[in-house]
Amino acid sequence: MIRNYLKIAWRNIAHNKSFSAINILGLALGMACSLLILLWIQDEFSVDAYHANGPQLYNVMERQFYDGKVEASPGTPALLADELKKEFPEIVYASGLSWEQELTFSVGEKLNKEKGRAAGADWFKMYSLPLLAGTVETALNRPTNIAISRKLAENYFGSPQAAMGKSIRLGNKDDYQVSAVYEMPKNSSETYDYLLSWADFIRHNEWIKDWGTNALQTRIQLRTDRNGVPADPGRLEAKMKAFLKKYNPKMEKEGLDIQLFLQPYPETYLYSNFKNGYQDGGRIEYVRLFGIVAVFILLIACINFMNLATARSVKRAREVGVRKVVGAGRGLLIGQFIGEALVLTSLALVVGVGVVWMLLPVFNTLTEKHIMFQFTNPSFWVTLLVMTLATGLIAGSYPALFLSSLNPVRILKGSIRFGSGARLFRQSLVVFQFALSMLLIIGTIIVYRQIDFIQTKNLGYDREGMIYLQAEGDLAAKYETFKQELLRMPGIQTVTFMNGTPTTSFGTTGNVQWPGKDPATSVQFQFSQVDYDFTKTLKVKVAGRDFSRDFATDSVSYLINKTAARRIGYRDPIGKPLTLWGKPGLIIGVVDDFHQNSLHVAIEPFIAKLSPAAEGKNIIIRTRPGQSKQALASLETMWRQLNPKFPFTYQFADEAFQRLYRSETVVGTLANYFAFLAIFISCLGLFGLAAFMAEQRTKEIGVRKVLGASVTSIVGLLSQDFLKLVGVAIVLSSPVAWYAMNRWLQDYAYKVEIEWWVFALAGLLAVGVALLTISFQSIKAALMNPVKSLRSE
Repeated sequence: MIRNYLKIAWRNIAHNKSFSAINILGLALGMACSLLILLWIQDEFSVDAYHANGPQLYNVMERQFYDGKVEASPGTPALLADELKKEFPEIVYASGLSWEQELTFSVGEKLNKEKGRAAGADWFKMYSLPLLAGTVETALNRPTNIAISRKLAENYFGSPQAAMGKSIRLGNKDDYQVSAVYEMPKNSSETYDYLLSWADFIRHNEWIKDWGTNALQTRIQLRTDRNGVPADPGRLEAKMKAFLKKYNPKMEKEGLDIQLFLQPYPETYLYSNFKNGYQDGGRIEYVRLFGIVAVFILLIACINFMNLATARSVKRAREVGVRKVVGAGRGLLIGQFIGEALVLTSLALVVGVGVVWMLLPVFNTLTEKHIMFQFTNPSFWVTLLVMTLATGLIAGSYPALFLSSLNPVRILKGSIRFGSGARLFRQSLVVFQFALSMLLIIGTIIVYRQIDFIQTKNLGYDREGMIYLQAEGDLAAKYETFKQELLRMPGIQTVTFMNGTPTTSFGTTGNVQWPGKDPATSVQFQFSQVDYDFTKTLKVKVAGRDFSRDFATDSVSYLINKTAARRIGYRDPIGKPLTLWGKPGLIIGVVDDFHQNSLHVAIEPFIAKLSPAAEGKNIIIRTRPGQSKQALASLETMWRQLNPKFPFTYQFADEAFQRLYRSETVVGTLANYFAFLAIFISCLGLFGLAAFMAEQRTKEIGVRKVLGASVTSIVGLLSQDFLKLVGVAIVLSSPVAWYAMNRWLQDYAYKVEIEWWVFALAGLLAVGVALLTISFQSIKAALMNPVKSLRSE
């Protein structure tokens, strides 16, 4: 019997090539999109999941209470890891982790910049980084040790084994011995090509020994008992909550309360956002969003199949009638039609997998992933099987139930009539399809507007034509010569330096005092140490003046932004006293607010002081308009003269700014593609329903034409019902889309407004596309010879 049904299914597919091709195409596109999204979601959940000790790993974080605010920060004191390990027996391993450093590596004649970090001696005991050479006990146990990735080992020494014990000079100053070579997994959220020891990092940064700093990360691993049960993180968190008060008594004097808390390390990647000091989403929001999109698109494809199958129901009705007369029960008929749906779905899956196979390299480039088909993984085949069965059953359910319910007597008498219930159900499917498509279209428009807003918003400074360089090696000591010589060269307009960059802040401090400040209140300021010509280079407006060599007292003077002036309470801040880190001085200028972080966060109070040295800073160069090439040539010439032992590397401010919003850009691009495919698949379903309606009203159209109806009037008659359905879909989907996108925009401190024209534009797009789809069938029906129409059936 099954073999017979398969033969019938194949004959129906072969005899109705156009119908079958459209059906397979719709299902294939829907399944391909869903499969791509599913692979992406699986990859997201696999990030950092390879650590054997994952369930026992935690990030130690700070919850800071100040100035009526609560902020969560991953930054902690540099000495915290060792002290926690000593104090709490629940902690078996602990390690600090530094910010990313880009250092110059020199091995023989090879000279390159490499990115890495510093970590504690327990790092390799905690995290499952496969060691290709060396041991976890000795990898970072000495200040002169360095662990490197396979990539660096092969680039500099040829192989991991050849790298062991070899010397690498960093920053043209210190020599380190390779103590371990590790493999960096592709699904790691943290990538670093080298790791230095924590002892060495502290030796080069004595200032981080201050317990008032919070620039580093602290990781811990909980101890497990003999049965493998880990220590209770809740109890540990309660015990260590007020731990910092013991080591940082200045907190109470400054009106600052800092409490430690734990975040499970496996949650760090997907749950990275915090609001009012507590976890509030992160990348998991995008995972959920695209999961919903995958379901939407698959449902749209299934509805498309239902409508196309219904459009052919008149032609299949006689077959049903004959089968029922010769004894076929309804259950057998349902099985037959579901079987046909499963055959079509299986063919669509083959096409869909082929589409995914071709698109995967492009998709990986777009999303910066390394997704591959895991043909050897049984779960991959189970996923395909479940997707095929689910799609086939959903898509084939309504046509099977509908066709199997037809009355054989009426069918064979030629009096086939479909009730209002069936018509209402089909119309509901169209409304549902276009409502889902409208959600995607509106979402796409709003995401595009927000990204455009981010990229074009006035940040308070001019990032066009601005270049960043690191003040490293001899360049730091020769900075003044470098600056003066550059200003005489082609393409260079101004030069300055600062901690951090205009794109990313260097850090914050609460050690700021002024007359009248409430001693019980702590206010956090972003701060930076800068050079002369700071406001001139950034093109930031300033009331008062910038730092100047004409004023010897500027070494103890300060610049603040307008937000800081408002928070301090000075009506006329210029000339007023201010104390930073216990050094009293005067405010000489108030700069306009400018964004030194992403637009996800509001502008914070900012303070800048003049720095006597460029070491450890970023040199910022503004080029003359249209002379970027000349400026880069001038920079490279001076670099080679003054700093020849370091490779010349630079970064445009525009590129650094774009990286802040890489996730949003990827989401926006994917949303564009998925919205287009959703509306395309929806139109295939609408095409099928239009064909069905035209087939049902063939005689009516013939009569109308005989009585003198024009082609235009018939097209309008057949189109208006469908356009009403699209209109209903627009009305139903608009409030849902507004609610969903309004929630998404809440993650931004600065955002676009959701205006009425967005819904109008999305509606016009949907109506326009639907009208084009319907018109094809309507015009075809209207141009049919009325003689043939009246002879039909």
